Amino acid sequence: MPAPLRSLPPPAKKRKLSEDSDLITSISVKEKQLTTAVSSNTSINALADLVKLATTLAESAEATSKAIYALYRVFVLIINDGKLRPQAEEGSKAIRTWIWERLNTYVDFLGGLLQDEEKMLRMSALQILLSLLKHLSTSATLSGEQDEPQMHVAHFKRVIAFLLLCPPSSRGGDSSSSTTERSIQGDVRDTFVETYAVHDDIRWFFLRDAGSVLDSKKDDPNALGPANLLSIMEKLPDFPNSATDLQSWWIPEFSKKPAKLTTTTGDDDEDQDDEGAGDEWWKFFEEPTKKEAVKVKSTRLHKMSTHQALYALNSHKAVFTKAWLGLLPMLSRDAESSKGLSVRVLNIMHRGVLPYLTRPVLVMDWVASCVDYGGTAGLLALNALFVLMRDYNLDYPSFYTRLYTFLDRDVLHVKHRARFFRLTELFLSSTHIPATLLASFVKRLSRLSLHASPSAIVMTIPFIYNILKRHPALMVMVHRDGNSEDPFDDSEPNPIHTHALDSSLWELASHRTHYHSAVSTLAKIFAEPFTKPGFSMEDFLDHTYGTLIETDTKRRVKKDPPLSMELELQSKETTELFPTAPVSEEGAARDVVAELWVF
Repeated sequence: MPAPLRSLPPPAKKRKLSEDSDLITSISVKEKQLTTAVSSNTSINALADLVKLATTLAESAEATSKAIYALYRVFVLIINDGKLRPQAEEGSKAIRTWIWERLNTYVDFLGGLLQDEEKMLRMSALQILLSLLKHLSTSATLSGEQDEPQMHVAHFKRVIAFLLLCPPSSRGGDSSSSTTERSIQGDVRDTFVETYAVHDDIRWFFLRDAGSVLDSKKDDPNALGPANLLSIMEKLPDFPNSATDLQSWWIPEFSKKPAKLTTTTGDDDEDQDDEGAGDEWWKFFEEPTKKEAVKVKSTRLHKMSTHQALYALNSHKAVFTKAWLGLLPMLSRDAESSKGLSVRVLNIMHRGVLPYLTRPVLVMDWVASCVDYGGTAGLLALNALFVLMRDYNLDYPSFYTRLYTFLDRDVLHVKHRARFFRLTELFLSSTHIPATLLASFVKRLSRLSLHASPSAIVMTIPFIYNILKRHPALMVMVHRDGNSEDPFDDSEPNPIHTHALDSSLWELASHRTHYHSAVSTLAKIFAEPFTKPGFSMEDFLDHTYGTLIETDTKRRVKKDPPLSMELELQSKETTELFPTAPVSEEGAARDVVAELWVF
């Protein structure tokens, strides 16, 4: 007979529920005591007990949640009561130091919860950390030591370190699989970007201080700090396009517009340890003209306060530039992951980075180094270089020489083939490119098409046709007889010296007898007058063996194929369609056709 089902939880679970209930009750009692103590200005020694309950004794997610929110409400009361503001009395300073130690312990615990396995605790920890930032900044502003609103930079730098370095959860519920390489949790990153980084002050201080935080933590065991920073940077909301877009503030005091440019105010509160104010982010402003050099340097840069900088679009571009120029070298520290991280940057470089840099040419060296990766990374790097050349007057004479090196025997067989044709069509679209250089690209692609699949050839033929349409000087390659010796030097790395313009496109002519009907039909266009408009490359870039077969099977048959044939005999003695060889010495005739099919 099976044992009856238990209607009550087992004794161990009952004891656990009882302990959690007692712990939650104790948390509520301590919170009430501290609330009364803060309002009546009496002893708050119970704060240490409540911090201990939250950081060491609470095991369940429910108890931990109750404890961190209780501590949050207590610390908000303490901060708003002014107990963390600088005090002249020696006794008050000692109490303030003691409270800061408890607050720092609490904040460190919250930073670890950002990696907790419980999503509810991760979201709660992020919300509390940013809410504490608001209250601490308001308190620093009300301290009256400076005449303008303040951001509590020291606390925000710790939040940045939690986001980028991802310390493990001290609750024992760390969701990371590795103790040395921890990636930022996706929900934490998305919440920070979509809820908090949309505020102009949060974004400005994050961009200004993120690089310096990583530099100060070079010895941290987590090697994924730069990758975590990149995951945030590539998801940042749209950058402001004008000063009128700067109107969203997390710290309420920043919503009041600053006075016109004046001299910079003094140092921040000693408790804030505002090292970021010493970072000369303004060096990344665009270089002024000669007429404005003296004026800009004396008023806009050196005398701009933080509050004024938050309302200046150029200062947002300056910290944006500072952040990217600090991040890009970090991505190359690890040789194994640098290529993948570089591809992620290059994917957004032309539309999400370059337009908002104060001087886009500053990233030229890093982009040029990525060309050496080859493949997708090299192509994207060339695209970024092309944008710098076209839109920002970058002088890079070896661009087309580097592009020519991509035309190797693998380019028509790799998976990024379609992207290569898209970008190369863009690079060669100018009518000012020398015909000698273009002839090398056309000839090299024609030569490579001899060993390409049909799907790659149907990309190559329209691509070359479009180039010939734009550059009539290359038509001599079509009309020249290809029976003579080909002067094209296939081993020459410089496209100017390959003698391609003296050659012909006999390779494309050979495709007229290609076994695939789509290729042979398309190749015949070079034998016709060049009166047709250029091809749209998007119609050919996605072709594969599968799409070509599907096209053939769906093609409408205009003429029925023959079902029989008449054999035209060359002589009266020839009477067999598949003749056999003469009888051998062994006395057996050999099947010639069958022997040909033996490989």
